[in-house]
Amino acid sequence: MKLMRIGAAGAETPVVLAEDGRTYALSAVTEEIDGAFLASGGVERVRAALADGALPVMEAEGLRVGAPVARPGKVVCVGLNYRDHAEETGTAVPERPVVFMKDPSTVVGPYDRVLIPRGSVKTDWEVELAVVIGREARYLASPAEAAAHIAGYAISNDVSEREFQLEYSAQWDLGKSCETFNPLGPWLVTQDEIAEPQALGLRLAVNGEVRQDGDTKNMIFDVAHLVWYLSQYMVLRPGDVINTGTPAGVALGLPGTPYLREGDTVELFIDGLGAQRQTFVNA
Repeated sequence: MKLMRIGAAGAETPVVLAEDGRTYALSAVTEEIDGAFLASGGVERVRAALADGALPVMEAEGLRVGAPVARPGKVVCVGLNYRDHAEETGTAVPERPVVFMKDPSTVVGPYDRVLIPRGSVKTDWEVELAVVIGREARYLASPAEAAAHIAGYAISNDVSEREFQLEYSAQWDLGKSCETFNPLGPWLVTQDEIAEPQALGLRLAVNGEVRQDGDTKNMIFDVAHLVWYLSQYMVLRPGDVINTGTPAGVALGLPGTPYLREGDTVELFIDGLGAQRQTFVNA
């Protein structure tokens, strides 16, 4: 299933995009797609209601698409998780996942405008596979247990300001947590629809020119390993988002390639997860 939230920011309506191409309102099942919904078997309730024909059709044409998960408790990011990306940035391939946090309030809709921060000269793009946690994960015994704790997957743009990130602080947070710096969606695609998360092509274009063209099979640490690894150090709770890293092709790794400026348009694609499109504007 493809779960969505549509409507004005702060007043989104949860819906499901069914295989018949129609959009069905979930108001009879839940008021929101969030951690509480995922933790309480919400995905299963939606599936049952859809099968029973108990959901009304909703006209979604022309409505804003919000992030598919409301108010993530945390956004955990993994840096340098593609060998080619580590190489293009002149960084050693990590022996353990490089982990940092991103302010959850950065999460916005997949077509929302992204704000270039005041004083920014190095706002960059990163297409990433996002993992959404559906069941609490705490000290998992092995990566084999990870799948049972994943609700599904989405596209994430881990927008980054490289000067803030790498030159202003020993931590990456300043360049990762700027306002609107994490477009997510358009859908939360439930785990059953993604048979192999390590076989997804992911692409990104800036003003129509392809910059990133990779595949999740080239991750250094795969999805199962990341969920297991993170659970050894923090409790992963329903609704949490994990950004799993980006392939080569970011501005940071392409000398002479301009960083994002006002009016630039970025488009992102991941197989089976849809597409995003953002226009960048000055804050």
